[in-house]
Amino acid sequence: MTKHVLQPAGWTAPKGYANGVAVSLPASGRWVFVAGQIGWNAASEFDSDDLVDQVRQALLNVRAVLAEAGAAPEHICRMTWYLIDRREYLARAVDIGRAYREVLGREFAVAMSAVQVAALVEDRAKVEIEVTAVLPADALA
Repeated sequence: MTKHVLQPAGWTAPKGYANGVAVSLPASGRWVFVAGQIGWNAASEFDSDDLVDQVRQALLNVRAVLAEAGAAPEHICRMTWYLIDRREYLARAVDIGRAYREVLGREFAVAMSAVQVAALVEDRAKVEIEVTAVLPADALA
């Protein structure tokens, strides 16, 4: 097994964790684990307090970490969304869906959970999204 930390170029390095980890298993492909991504930019700064804007940025962050492992949205198998406000999420579902399609395309074959939480570590964060992706062994050549 080979483990590789995923850190997009130009991003502020996280403290105490990795943005993602790729694990290569001989003849089994590569599993990519993306840590919870929130709606801040590569400099770890929020550009907006709007939920849809933060979802879009969090998904862009997920896509950037996936790219570090040679993965793309079509390799995503599982997503977990942690939300501060379930009602706002449901009320903005159409706009959130639009942001999802803009960033990840029409990749909907994903096991997904959404959970409301009391708070996230970053005070301004409204959503945190973590992902597991799998690249087939033949994609690693």
